[in-house]
Order: sequence, then structure tokens, then C-alpha cells
Amino acid sequence: MTKGRMDTLGCPEEEPPGGFCSPSPRREPHCKPETHMDVQGFRWVRWRVWLCHIGSVLSLGLLLVLFRWRPRLGVLARCNSCPLAFANILLLRDSFGQQYVVEVLTEELEEGSLESAGSEAEDSSDWRDTVQLHKEEVPLLHYYLFEGLRYVWMARKGAFCRVSVLNEDWTCADIYRFREGLSRLEQNTRRKIYGTNLINVPVKSFMRLLIEEVLNPFYVFQVFSIALWLTDSYYYYAACIVIISLISICVSLYEIRKQSNTIRSMAQQITNVTVRRSSGEEDSLSSVELVPGDCVLIPQEGLLLPCDAALLAGECMVNESMLTGESVPVMKTPLPAAGGRYSPETQRRHTLFCGTQCIQAKGGRPGRGGAIAVVTSTGFFTAKGDLVSSILYPQPINFRFYQDAIKFLLFLGGVALCGTVYSIVILSRTNTTWWELVIRALDIVTIVVPPALPAAITTGTIYAQSRLKREGVFCISPPRINISGKVSLFCFDKTGTLTEEGLDVWGVMEGSGAGFSELVPDPRLLPQGPMLSAMACCHSVALLGGQPLGDPLELKMIESTGWSIHEAVALVQRFPFSSSLQRMSVVTVNPEGQSSLAFIKGAPEMVASLCLRESVPAQFSNTLRTFASDGFRVLALGYKTLYGQTDLSTIERGEVERDMQFLGLLVMKNLVKPESAEVITTLRLAHLRTVMVTGDNVLTAVNVARTCGMLGSNERVIFVHATPQTAQSLPSLRFHLGEGGTEDTATQSSIDMYTQGLYQGVINYHLAINGKSFSALCDHFPEYLPKVLMRGTVYARMAPEQKTQLVTELQKLNYRVGMCGDGANDCGALRAADVGVSLSEAEASVASPFTSKSDNISCVPLLIREGRCSLVTSFSLFKYMALYSLIQFSSVLILYTEKTNLGDLQFLFFDMVLVTLLAIVMGKGGPSTELHPQRPPASLLALPVLASLTLHTLLLILGQVSALLITTSQDWFVPLNSTMSGAANLPNLEDTSVFDLSGYQYIIMAVVVTKGYPYKRPLYYNVVFVCVLLVLFALMSWLVLAPVPFLRKLLKLYYIPDMNFKILLVALAALNFVFCFLLEMLIDRGMLNCLRLLRGRRQSKKQYKRLDVLLSDSPSWPPLDQPLVPSQCTVIGLS
Repeated sequence: MTKGRMDTLGCPEEEPPGGFCSPSPRREPHCKPETHMDVQGFRWVRWRVWLCHIGSVLSLGLLLVLFRWRPRLGVLARCNSCPLAFANILLLRDSFGQQYVVEVLTEELEEGSLESAGSEAEDSSDWRDTVQLHKEEVPLLHYYLFEGLRYVWMARKGAFCRVSVLNEDWTCADIYRFREGLSRLEQNTRRKIYGTNLINVPVKSFMRLLIEEVLNPFYVFQVFSIALWLTDSYYYYAACIVIISLISICVSLYEIRKQSNTIRSMAQQITNVTVRRSSGEEDSLSSVELVPGDCVLIPQEGLLLPCDAALLAGECMVNESMLTGESVPVMKTPLPAAGGRYSPETQRRHTLFCGTQCIQAKGGRPGRGGAIAVVTSTGFFTAKGDLVSSILYPQPINFRFYQDAIKFLLFLGGVALCGTVYSIVILSRTNTTWWELVIRALDIVTIVVPPALPAAITTGTIYAQSRLKREGVFCISPPRINISGKVSLFCFDKTGTLTEEGLDVWGVMEGSGAGFSELVPDPRLLPQGPMLSAMACCHSVALLGGQPLGDPLELKMIESTGWSIHEAVALVQRFPFSSSLQRMSVVTVNPEGQSSLAFIKGAPEMVASLCLRESVPAQFSNTLRTFASDGFRVLALGYKTLYGQTDLSTIERGEVERDMQFLGLLVMKNLVKPESAEVITTLRLAHLRTVMVTGDNVLTAVNVARTCGMLGSNERVIFVHATPQTAQSLPSLRFHLGEGGTEDTATQSSIDMYTQGLYQGVINYHLAINGKSFSALCDHFPEYLPKVLMRGTVYARMAPEQKTQLVTELQKLNYRVGMCGDGANDCGALRAADVGVSLSEAEASVASPFTSKSDNISCVPLLIREGRCSLVTSFSLFKYMALYSLIQFSSVLILYTEKTNLGDLQFLFFDMVLVTLLAIVMGKGGPSTELHPQRPPASLLALPVLASLTLHTLLLILGQVSALLITTSQDWFVPLNSTMSGAANLPNLEDTSVFDLSGYQYIIMAVVVTKGYPYKRPLYYNVVFVCVLLVLFALMSWLVLAPVPFLRKLLKLYYIPDMNFKILLVALAALNFVFCFLLEMLIDRGMLNCLRLLRGRRQSKKQYKRLDVLLSDSPSWPPLDQPLVPSQCTVIGLS
């Protein structure tokens, strides 16, 4: 439990410190990680509240705006701190430092509810503490709602806890006690405590959205700027900004409302369900009324599940594609009654998840069809609720580009302050009034800090998202597009991702204690017997409308026998396949009921361990290694006879799956997809690490890795073998060339030669490890884990939670990790990765940030190229918007010095016609067709970026000052009227010369900062941008060389008859362009590297780069065939 802070002053001695309970999360593959919260309790103080109301009126609402931006200040101003037990306002702070204010609510409970609740399965003491506070006459439930979840006060724990804590410790036996159903009184009580079963996505009214949007700092700054411009008589400019802001707000509100409605329609499902009452009757009610503990009757035709539920009777065929992206239906079987503590993760095959479609239910209600399930979670506590919550309330993205953008805005604020001081000093020397002095000084701030900067840098992301959608890649988290441009390592699932989804039966090899028989290519040639029966019966395939539905592997297996499902013997019990158990089993009886057989199918090593030793062939390991090394997918089968005294309806899985007779091996060929090798080669040439994470055999995985190019033909594989501590032995770790510790693949002399080459750096090597060794490595050898991760390429027999753990551990080494998978087993890793790509037919599966309709990994290079293009475009737009502000800032300060300023329509021309138009079309350029070995930079505060902006600004200022000096040196120069200041002096020669040159500067800098190769296609491919450049250059040249009188008067430009002078201005602009272009090119080519040489070589901040250098210099890593024991020192990366 995570305790929050509480002021204990004035609190009774027996009152425990208050806090916030964060029970351990259900670590399901699709659940976001728990965020720890810090909670403080407060109570309203009436006189303080009234004082704040008065302050808000006197400050014209600015005090409320401040409280909205800084919730903590609002709470401290209006409330007193108090123990959580007595609080009516809570201040929450999450692990990211974000603060929220929530109100504590109360719910009256009916008389007698306490007694009925206390008699149920869960801990009644917790329940009483929840509802009986201060021994009030009417029992009250104290709770609050945060991000859709309900937290209730539990006095015994002295904390607000998630209401789900009341049922998180249920055992399987507890769930079976609810099979008879709840009474109406019990259900009503639970509904008041748990809340309604609704994933309620708030759709705010347009008025509330408008208020919230206007209170955004961006629009508050806009309002301030508009008020300032109106005061300074910039009416046209202010009017245009008002119109544009209104359009922007309307579009934003429409998009927010549309997105909210879309998510709401996806999340909110209300249907009628039938529940069983404790009285024995069946009651039809709305799914909104369901509570944990309700017994739901699932009809034979199935339904869209409105809650998470544990299946108690019958079998259900379920389509979970909405949650997992996996299109293959899954067979769900009854929960074992003696299964210990219930967990949706470990009992996935017995759990029906909210939002999934039950296609068919059978066997649960004899004579009536359907199935029986007990509700375990409702609302946002369901699997679907967790996913919707991750969309509505995403965690802040830790990406340096976005952090640096905020820091640079603060830097521009500092520049604005300097400009303000300069303008005050300059203007105070003239006859400028104090009011006008303040207006001019504040106007500098609106010029230097462009409020449109955050919106402008998202333009590249919007274009990239649109291009990805056209290619069949859908994104539900646009900021991750830029992150995909920085990916340095990509993990791939094997089956269905790198290899074909379906497998072809290669043959069957029967085996017994006497040895293996010859491989039979066609199972139809097998004699009638246990092997053929096992292949026909041991599966999770079901019939729907006469068509078999299920896993493609099992469909191929049944098809190869020549049997149909109708001909198979009756299944009495089915224990479904589990990734953690690596096996499944069934219990069958023949139609006459004369004998009962149990069959098992699964990973060969697991099945062999459950069979009688004398029934397993002595050549088992060698035979399996041969098939796996050749890339075959191998399953083992076994059986045993169950005798009449066994009750088949209640038989436990452990009793079935022991003392089996080994039957043989089913060998299947899993072909690598033709696109896989090409994509992997592309990624490796781009210096992107590729890693395979699979649940298959390690030798099969190594073979596939070689086939698709993850392992080169001249690169060797070293196997990592780690064992946990046992009663007889200490943990051990070994690195060896042969799988299983044998040396059958190499003689001792060849190993010695290889070791010598390895340590001399001649031979490249990769590490391969299985799930058991990975767990032992994490638990007992943390000092070696980073080194193994640095060289590990194949991770086999990995459970879903291990895949997620692997991604997390790689991220700890500062890798930007991508993950590509296609099934439910990958969901946790897909969501944990920086960039998760799900191969699914669904348009936008919530299983991962990216969903590709392609059935192969060709989308991965496309996504990385688009990410790099988007990131580079965001950089270009950022630099352009910053330079636009600095150009205008320079122009205004130069003109302030000359006692004049730009005119209203001159500002409007620059901002609307030139800058806005260029910024919109600048990001349309598409990505390069190739992946470059070097990734684009992500830091805006890096030396090349800051140096580029600084040097360009100096050149631009030099250009404007040169134009002004050239103008004042002309014989026909006429000074402006020094008795007037600002725009009242227009038109004049000083303003016109600066206007002419700065107009060109806005255009030329758009060309200079727009990057092409190697991350984007060359500039000329962006046809729209090139056309806009040509049009604006022609327009600017027209205004400089031969402006029509109407435009000249409209923009308040001085008429200059000297054509030679005007051509000189154009030549000066061209010279400015040449210098800026050369400067940018030199910086891109590494001109500033000499400065890095002066400061000396520094270690990389990324841990994986430092480890790579360490391993490259290590003369004895890895130590082959040397048993290692845990070190007392656990400093990562230094052992």
C-alpha cells in the first residue's frame, strides 16, 4: 500500500495517518502500469472561499485562471489541511508531478446492508470499515472518483483504496460460492459501493470546452496580445488574429468533441443480461446494474460481454480482436474450483473480458445450452476499461524534443525581456509618453514569443499520420510518430509476425521407450490408435454454423488426420493451452462410454517431463534438437487411460497431466514470410538492432533468426543457460556453444579456436536465451543482465509477462524500443514499448499505439522513415518559427532606434501571407526511400541547433542593418519626421528598406532550414512548397521593384524611384541567402565538431553505448563454459 501525506495535527491519537492505497495492479498484458499517487486532505474554509470570490471579481477572473493552472494554489487559498478521514477535498499528485483536485463524495447505505455484506466471501472487516465511518446513525460510504476509477475510504488501512481491492483477493473457491447468485438487496448494496458498470467517457458541452480551450495558456496569451494590439491601433492585424483564433478554436472543439464521441461509442456498451438470483429465479436487467459477484447466464448464441467475468460452467468461443488485435477466436473453459487465488492473468483461458464478443456458448446448462459466469470486474476496472483509460488519460511522453521546446520558449522569453529593456531605454530618450512606452515594451513580448510555435511543430506529425493512414498504418497516439524516428532497437514476435501464421504438417514421428519410428509424412497413413486420436481430439476448435473455428495450427492438425470434428470422440473436460504452462489437455470418452482417455499436447520438453520416464525415447533430446535446428515447429503428444472410479466432471488438471505415456512428435513447418528477411536486412544496414522474442523453442528461433537475417552466416550463437537456486544447488550461469550444455556441435579444438577468435574481436557473436534462464538471470545475476541484453538477439520460450519485462529492461539501458507482434501474448510488450506496432485487421486496435493492416513487418521501416521525416520536419518548423520571431524582433528594435515601426498591414502581410502559408506547406515533404544509418537528433538545445539559430540571427540582423545604412547613404535619402514616433511616421525610407529586406528573409529562411536528405525527400519533391516559394518570391520582388500605387499606399511603403537601389536590395537579399545557406550546410557537415575536440571526448549519456564500448574492450567476455555464481556486488554494467 502506498501511503499519502497527511497533516496529523489535531487528529485523534487512534486515527492512523491517512493515505492513498495503491494495491498491486493486475498485471495483464493490456493493463497500463500502476501510477503511485501522493494524496493530501483538505476542508473548505468558508471565509477563505468568499475572499477568493472577491479576489476573482477584482482581478477580472485572472485569479481563477491562476488557480486553474496551479491547482495546489487554489486549494491552499481556500482550504485548511486536515486528516484524510475528515477531508472533503483532496489534492492528488501523480508520479509525473501533475496535480489534480478531486471532491470527496458520500453515499448513504440502507439499513441491514452491512450485515448482508459482512456475510459474503470477501473480508468483512474491510467492507465494514468502508461503510461504517464514525459510527454514524446512517452508514455512509466516503469515496472519490479519479480518471473513471472509484476509490473508497478504508479506516482500518487509513487510506483511500481502489474499490477493486475488495475483490482482488478472491480465490477460485470464493468465486464458485457466487454461482447461486446475489439477492436484490446484496446487489443494490454492491452497486452503491462499486458504482455502475459503465465505462463512462465524458463528452463535455461545447460551452465547457470553449471555456477550457480559452483558458489554455496559448489562448490567454493571444487575448493579451489582441488587447495590446487594439490599444496600439493595430485593428486589422488584431481582427485577423481574432478570426483565425476563432476558427482554430472551433476546429479544435469539433475535433475534441468528435474524438470524445468516437471513444464513447467504442467504450460504452449497454445490453440486457440475465442473472441468477439467490432465490433460484432468473432476472433480466441492464448490464449497467451488474456488480462483482453477479452470476451471469450467457446465452448459446453468445453476446458482447459488458464486464470481466470468470467462466464457471460450459465453454465459450470468444473473439478478442478488439482488445488484443488477435483475429483468431479463443476457446474459454471453466475455472478450476481449487485453483488458489484468482487472477485474470494466470486464468486468462477461464476469463471472459469486457468488450470481447462471445461467439458461441455451450455445455454450461444441460438441456438449455449456454454458459455460466460470475462477474469479477466492472466499469473502468475491467480489461477494456483499463485500455480506454490509457487512451483518455495517457501518461506524459518522456521525449527530449517536447521538453526542449518548452525550455526554448522560456529562452525566447528571456530574449524578449532584453528587447523590452532595450526598447524602454531607446524610447525613453524621445518624447514618447509613458503609456505608449509600456505598450511598445509589451509589444516586443508578443513578437519574440510566437504563440503559434507549439501548434506549428505538430504540422509534420499531422502530415505523417495522414501518409501512414494511406499506407494502412493507423495511429491512436500521434506524439509517438516523432518517437518512432528515434527507435534504436526493434523486437519482433516470431509466429505470425516473422513467419507465416499457418503451419503445414511435415510429418509425425511415433515414439516409445524403445525409440522413435520413421517419420510418417501423412498422418492419414498412421494406424488407428492413440496417436491419431490425440491429434484429432486434443484441441480447442469449435464448430460455428458447421464451420470449424480456432487456432490455425490446430485446424491444420485436425485436417491432416482426415477426421472431421463430428467424428471425434466426446470431450468431457478441456484444460486449455496456457503460455505459462506450455501445454493443453483433454479428457475424452468414446460414444459407447466404455473407456476414458486423457490426451496432452504442448512443448516437447514440457510434455516429456509429464510422461513416465520409461515411455520417453532415449534419443528424445537429440531428435528434438535436430528438428528445431532445421527450423521446424515441434509439438509432443501423450496420453493415459482414466479408470472408472475417477469422477471426470471434477477431475483436476494436475491429476490428468501426470504419469502420461509418451506418444510421439508432431513436426510442422513454419515458413518465414518473404518480406521478413528484406526488412531485417534494411534495419540492420541502418544500424538498428533487431531482436526476436518468441514462445517457441530456442533452436527453432535461432534457425528462423538465421533465415530472416538477424544472425549472419558468419556470426556464431552463444547460448545462455542460467539455473535458479534450489535446495541442493546455488544459482549458476553458463555461456556455451551447444544448447543444453552439450558440445555435440563442435569439437573441443574448434571451441578453443572459436574462443580465441572471439576474444580477439575477429568473430561476431549473438546470445540466445530461453524464458527460464531469463528469469534466473534477472533474479540471481542482475550484474550480468545488462551485458546479456547488449548481445542478446534470440529470446525463446518467453511468457507474455517476460516479453514485457524484456522491453522494460532494454529501456533502462536508454534504448528507444520498438515492438512488433500480432497476438494477445504481445499486448503487454506492445504497450510497454516506446513504439508498439500490432499487425491486425482492425482499423485501430487499442492493443498498441500503431496498428498495421499489413500481415507482415514491412510497415516497420515505413513507420521509422515517417517518424524520422516527422521529427526532422518538426525541427525545421521549430527553427523557422523561432527565426521568424527573431527576424521580426530585429526589425522592430532597429526601427524603434529610428523612432518608427512596422505598420499594421505590414505585420499582417508578414505573418499571414508569408510565414503562415510557408509553415503550413513546409511539412508536406515525404520521407526518404532509404533508412540512413544515423538517427536524426532529438535535442533542440544541442550545440548545432543553438549555434545555427544564433549565427543566422546575426547574419539576418547584419542584412537589415546593411539595408538601412545603404538607404541612409543615398543622395536622395529623406529623414523621417523626428517629432513623431511609431507607425505614425509611416511611410518612410527606413521602414521601407527594412520591410523589403526582411520580407525576403522570411522566404529564404524557409528554404535554408528545410532539410532533405537523408531523412526526407529533396525539397523539389514538395511541389506545393516550391510553388508557394516561387509565388511569394515573385510577390515580394513585385513589391520591391515595381509596386502598384494601391498596394504601396495600403502597406504604407515609401515610393523609391531609383531602380538601381532596389536591385541592390534584391542583391543584398540574395547575398544574405547565400551566406545563410552555406552556414547551415557547414553546420550540417560538422563544422562545429572542432569545438567538441577542444572539450575532449565525453562518454555517451546513453547507458547502452557505454556498455557497448565496455564490451568491445573486454578481453574475456563472455567466459565460455565457465560456471559463474552470483556476485556480491550488483552494480549494473560494472562486473
